[in-house]
Amino acid sequence: MKATILTIGDELLIGQIIDTNAAWMSQKLTALGISVLERITVPDEHGPIVEGIRYCLRKSDIVLITGGLGPTKDDITKLSIADYLGVGMEFHKEVFDRIKAIFAPRNIPLTDAHKDQCYLPENVEILTNTMGTAPGMLWQHEGKQIVSMPGVPYEMKAIMTEQLLPRLAQNPDRKVILHKTIMTAGMGESSIADKIGDIVDGFDEEVSIAYLPGLAQVRLRITAKGDNESVLQSKLDKAVELVCDRVSDLVFGYDEITLQEALQEMCIDRGLTLGTAESCTGGHVSHLITSISGSSAYYKGSAITYCNALKQKMLGVKAETLEAYGAVSEQVVEEMVKGALDLLDVDIAVALSGVAGPKGGSIEKPVGTVCIAVGTHGLLETRTILSSKDRSKNIAYASNQALNMLRKYVLQVK
Repeated sequence: MKATILTIGDELLIGQIIDTNAAWMSQKLTALGISVLERITVPDEHGPIVEGIRYCLRKSDIVLITGGLGPTKDDITKLSIADYLGVGMEFHKEVFDRIKAIFAPRNIPLTDAHKDQCYLPENVEILTNTMGTAPGMLWQHEGKQIVSMPGVPYEMKAIMTEQLLPRLAQNPDRKVILHKTIMTAGMGESSIADKIGDIVDGFDEEVSIAYLPGLAQVRLRITAKGDNESVLQSKLDKAVELVCDRVSDLVFGYDEITLQEALQEMCIDRGLTLGTAESCTGGHVSHLITSISGSSAYYKGSAITYCNALKQKMLGVKAETLEAYGAVSEQVVEEMVKGALDLLDVDIAVALSGVAGPKGGSIEKPVGTVCIAVGTHGLLETRTILSSKDRSKNIAYASNQALNMLRKYVLQVK
């Protein structure tokens, strides 16, 4: 079974609201073995809505529409669907009674706009909206299905979860689609693709891989699609095992785990405490670590030493080191780590110093240069990275690199 998603709203096209509905629907449909072919957004205009429905039904067995079902004049989805189907509008008393029941306890009088919500295109099957006043709607049309739901996320999710998904789960034409995502860090997507190329070439025809790059991370989503779930699961497990064996040093977990979650689990398992010393990232590494519940079990704190004077005063960085090598140097971050170990009384520390940009930088140390050190008094590891000219990207990229260096360092601790 193939599906398309049509989201309606000027607010989506101008970027005023981010379309989270389509992503959520895609996840739920895919989990049922329904292939989502395309997601389209159109404005609150009759012509684009009608053309959007026509386009989607040419490609798919079912189109899921969200938005434009409210009581105001810009909500024209129902009329557009009626025109596409070539039917009239009819009043539905059960919808009107439900709206009255919602507003009566609040002593809110019904307006003509609320009554207009009760006029629906003919031949509709109503999908009850337990979270709002605008009903979901379903039509059978020339062997295909049109579903229309409110754009309010919690209302759409209620209709999908309670009404639509159970129905779609009974469809005998749906395929089985299984996913497993391998989370990696420390190597770019092209290099990973080269490293596992022969394995991927040997995948069964029902198994595929997608490379999904992020900042200092790459997700490897392996998919198995077919008819027999147990056979597909076996093929998927084998593919995941082969890939993980080849890139084991890059793998930090599966599915939606983050680097900071993986690091937390590793440190707690080993009884290690951690501290951070940050300059150019301004506490972002600390933020990522403490965004995970339970981080207080291993993370003690941070020294944010943005200026050289604080690097000297708080962390004991030597004036001569700063003079000889500059604040953005591996020599300075090494001394920052040593100072953080003492100041914070932790087992392991990480330190970062760099040029976040967009101002600053030099020929020798351009914007995006960041030096990172990780270690203990006995063993230090340092690295210099180069990112881009975008400040926020540089901070996020350097922070993820630091977390991955910590992860790899902790792996050495038995």
